[in-house]
Amino acid sequence: MKRYYIYLYFSVSLMLLLAAGCSLEKESGFNRRMQNLTARYNILFNANELLRIKQESYAASFIDDYDRVLNVYQDTASRLATGDKDLDEVVIKANNIISLKEQSNYIDDAYLLLAKAAHLRGDYYNAVEYSSYITRSFSKNAQIVQQARAWQIRSLLYLNQTRQAKAVLDTAISSINDKQKAEAGMVYAAATQLYIDTENYTEAIEMVKSAIPLAENRQQRLRWTFILAQLQELTRQPADAYENYSRIVKSNASFVMAFNAQLNRIRIDDSNNGRNLSRADRLKSLLRNENNEEFKDQIYYQLGELAISSNETDEAIKNYGLSVKNSFRNQNQKGLSYLRLADISFKTKGDYIAARKYYDSTLVSLSPNYPGYETIKTKADNLQLIADKLQIIAREDTLQALAKLDTATRRIRIEEMARQEEAKQTATATEVYTSNASLANSVSNNLAAVDMNNGAVPNSSDASGFYFDNTGAISQGFTDFKRKWGNRKLEDNWRRSVRNNSNLTVNTTNTSQNVDAGVVTPNMQKSTADVVTSGVKQDLLQNLPLTPQLLESSNQRIYNAYVDLAVFYRDVLNDKPEAIETFEQLLKRFPDDKNLAANYYNLYRLYATENAARSNEYKALILSKYPTSTFAKVITDPDYAQRLDNKDAELNAFYNQIYDLYTQRQYQQVITRSDELLRQYTDSRISPQLAYLRALAAGHQQKVTPFRSELVQITSRYPNDGLITPLVRQHLLYIDANQAEMSTRRFAVIDSDPNAPSFIPEPIIESKSQQPALAANNLQTKQPEAKTNKPTVVEKTPQPAKPTATPKAPVAPPSIFGNRDSSNYLFVINVSSGTTNLSSSRFGVGQFNRTAYQGSAVKHQLKPVGDDNQLIYVGRFTGVDEVKEYARKIIPLLPQIMKVPADKYSFFIITQENLDKLADRKLLDSYIEYYQKNF
Repeated sequence: MKRYYIYLYFSVSLMLLLAAGCSLEKESGFNRRMQNLTARYNILFNANELLRIKQESYAASFIDDYDRVLNVYQDTASRLATGDKDLDEVVIKANNIISLKEQSNYIDDAYLLLAKAAHLRGDYYNAVEYSSYITRSFSKNAQIVQQARAWQIRSLLYLNQTRQAKAVLDTAISSINDKQKAEAGMVYAAATQLYIDTENYTEAIEMVKSAIPLAENRQQRLRWTFILAQLQELTRQPADAYENYSRIVKSNASFVMAFNAQLNRIRIDDSNNGRNLSRADRLKSLLRNENNEEFKDQIYYQLGELAISSNETDEAIKNYGLSVKNSFRNQNQKGLSYLRLADISFKTKGDYIAARKYYDSTLVSLSPNYPGYETIKTKADNLQLIADKLQIIAREDTLQALAKLDTATRRIRIEEMARQEEAKQTATATEVYTSNASLANSVSNNLAAVDMNNGAVPNSSDASGFYFDNTGAISQGFTDFKRKWGNRKLEDNWRRSVRNNSNLTVNTTNTSQNVDAGVVTPNMQKSTADVVTSGVKQDLLQNLPLTPQLLESSNQRIYNAYVDLAVFYRDVLNDKPEAIETFEQLLKRFPDDKNLAANYYNLYRLYATENAARSNEYKALILSKYPTSTFAKVITDPDYAQRLDNKDAELNAFYNQIYDLYTQRQYQQVITRSDELLRQYTDSRISPQLAYLRALAAGHQQKVTPFRSELVQITSRYPNDGLITPLVRQHLLYIDANQAEMSTRRFAVIDSDPNAPSFIPEPIIESKSQQPALAANNLQTKQPEAKTNKPTVVEKTPQPAKPTATPKAPVAPPSIFGNRDSSNYLFVINVSSGTTNLSSSRFGVGQFNRTAYQGSAVKHQLKPVGDDNQLIYVGRFTGVDEVKEYARKIIPLLPQIMKVPADKYSFFIITQENLDKLADRKLLDSYIEYYQKNF
C-alpha cells in the first residue's frame, strides 16, 4: 500500500509539473524541455496522424484516369463545400504549438503542418506562403526546409506557376543530402510531376527513377513504377515499358492498376508482333476469365468508354448498364457508370427526366470526396436551365434548316415532323393509360379484398389516402359523371342546360337533335392527333426565319444561348471542359463574331490550368489581333498578371473602360459593352452598376417610359443590392412625381440643357490638374507602378511570423497633427497610386452619397498627395460620431464602389486642418501613425 501511495504521489507531482511547465512563459531549460515533450509527442504526433489518415482516405477515393499519365500524388480528392473537420483540427494543433509552445524546437514543424493542411484543402496560395516562410525563417533546419520546398512545388503546380516551381526545384535539387533520403524522395517526386505537367518526359523519367527507391511505402512505389512505364511508352521505349508493366502485373497492386498494366502490356506485345487485336476484344477476353468475376463492373465500364469514344451510343448504354448491374462492392464504379448514363441521356438523347434520375443515382453511389461531386450535384439541381438553353439551340437550328428548303420540300418535311410529334405523344399517352389501367386493376383487386375481409383494408405500402392518387376512383367517378351529365365541356355554368344569361352561343345542332347544348357532338370534335399535328405545323410555319432580319434574330438567340451555357458551366458549375467545349462551339458557329476577343480571352483563362499550349494559342490571338483591347491589357499589365485569379481586377478594368465611354457620351457603345459583360459575368459584384450605367446610356437615347421600365428591371433583378437599387428607387420616385414634365422630353436623361432638372449623378471627369500623369485613355496607357511600401490602416493578409519578444517603444516626438478643428471632419479613402484614374470610383461614392445622404451638403473631392497617393475625401461632418456613422455605412460597400484592387486603398478619418497639412508622402505616413494611435 505504501508503494502505491508513493507511485500516486509521484504521478500527480509529474502531472502538475507538466502543466506548470506548459503554462509558464518564463524562458528556462525546464520549460523548454517540457514544451518540447508535449509539442512533439502530443500535439505534433496527433496532427501528423490526422494528415496521414487524411491522405490515405484521399488516395482510397481518388479515381485515376488511366488514359493519361497518372498524377504522382492522390492528394486532391476532397472539395467539400462544408469544409474538412480533420484539416481544421490540424490547423488548430499547429497554431497551439506556435502560440503556446513558443520555447519548443517544433515551431517550424507547426508551420509545415499549416502548409500541408492548406494544400490538402486546395488553398494553394496560402500553402505556398507557409512553405516560403519556412524556407526563409528556418534555413538551419535543412530537413524541414527540403520538405517545405517539395510541398511548395506541388502547390505552385496547381496554381499553374511552373516557372516559380522550377526555380524552387532547382534550389531543392542542389540541396539534396544523401542522409535525408525521405526528403530527397519527396523532391524527386515533385520534380516528376513538374516535368509531366510541362511535357518534358525525358526529365520526368530520370526524376521518377530516382524517386522510386525512396518511396514511403509499397503502394507509392508501385504507382510511380506504373508512371515510369507510361512515360517510357510515350518516349518510345517499349521494352522498358513492358518490363515495368510486368512488375505491376506480378505485384499486389490494386486490380484497376494491374488490369490496365495488363492491357498496356498486351498492346505493346501486339504492336511488336504485328497483331492488331482491338482493345475491346482484349476486354471481352478478360470477361471470360473466371478470376475476373468480381471486376466485371470495371470491365464493362471500360467497354462502354470504348464504345462512346467511337460514337456507338447504344453499345455504350448497354455496357454502362451492365456495369451498374454487376457493381456489388465498388460503389464509386457504380456511380461513374450512372454518371455516364446521365450524360448520355442529357446531352445525346435529350431525355432530361431520365438524366435527372441517373444524376440522382450518381450522387447516391459516389463518395462525396469524389473529385467533381459538388459539380455533379449543382448540375443535377440546375438541369432545367441547361435543358432550356439546349432546346433553344436545337429549335432555332431546326427552323433555320427548314427555311433553307424549297416550299414543296419544306411542306413535306413539316408534315413528317408533325406526324413524328403525334406518334411521340400517342406513345406517351398509351404508356400513361397502361400505367393507369394497371393501377386501376390493383385498386379493384384491393376493393375485392376489402369485401372479402369484411371491410378491413389489406396492408399496402403504396396505399394513399388522397383521392386523386387513386386512379381507379378517378376512373369510376368519370364514368358516373358521363352517365349523368354526358360530354359536358368544362366551363362556367356547366350544370345548367339553359344558359341564356351566360356568354355562350347556343349549339343549334344539339338543340335540333334534342341533346344538351353544352355537349360537343362527335362530328364537331377534333381528335387529339389533329390538334397536335395542326399545332406543330402552325408553330413551325409561324417561326421560320425567311427574311434576313428574322435569320439575324434567330442567330442571336442561338448565340445568347451558347454564351449563357458557357458562362453557367464556367461560373456556376466550375466545369472547365464543358465551358471550353461550349466556347469553342461558339467560335465555330460564329467565326465573324464582334466579341471574338472576349471569347478568346475566356478560352485563354479556361485552358490555363487544363492545357498550357492551347492557352498560349489564344493569348497570342488576343495580343496579335486585339492589341489595344481590355483583354490584352489584362494579360500584359504586370499588376493584373500577378492577380490572374482575382476576377475583381478584371471587372474593375472592364467597368472603367465602359465608364470612360459613358463620360465621352458614346452611349451606344456603353450599351453594347455592358450587355456583353452582363452576359459574361452574370451576378458579379459589379453587375448592378453595369446595369445602371447601361440604363443611363439608354436613357440618353429613349423616352421616359422604356427608361423607367429598365430601372424597374434593375430593382427586380438586384433587390438586395445596397448601392444601386436604393438609388434607382429614388429615380423612380422622381419620375413618378414628375411624369408630366418627363414625358415631354425628347430623351429621359438630358445632359445638354443646363436648365433641365437633373435627377441622376453627374459623371466624374477628372481634370488634368488633378491627374498630371494621366493619359487620355487610362486603361490603355497605365504604366506599371513602382514597388513601394504603401501605408495601410488595417493589415489585410498578415504573413505568418514567429512570436518574438516585444521591445520597449521609444518615446515619440510631438506630432504636428491635432484635434483643434473638431467640428470639421472628413472621411478619406487613400489610394496608393498617383496615376490611376479614380473617376469611376468617385462616381460610385457619389451614388452612395445621393442615396444615404440625399439633400445634405455632403460631397466628395480629390486631393493628390505626392506622386504615389490620391485621397478621395468626403464631408463635411460636424462631429466625430457623425463621420464614424458615415464610415460604418460606406465601408461595407467600398469593395463594390472602388474600381481599384483592394490592396491599393485604405481609409481613415481626418479634420480639414490636418488634411491641409498633407503635402507629401512622408506627412501622410506620419498622419496615419497618428490616426492609429488616437482614433
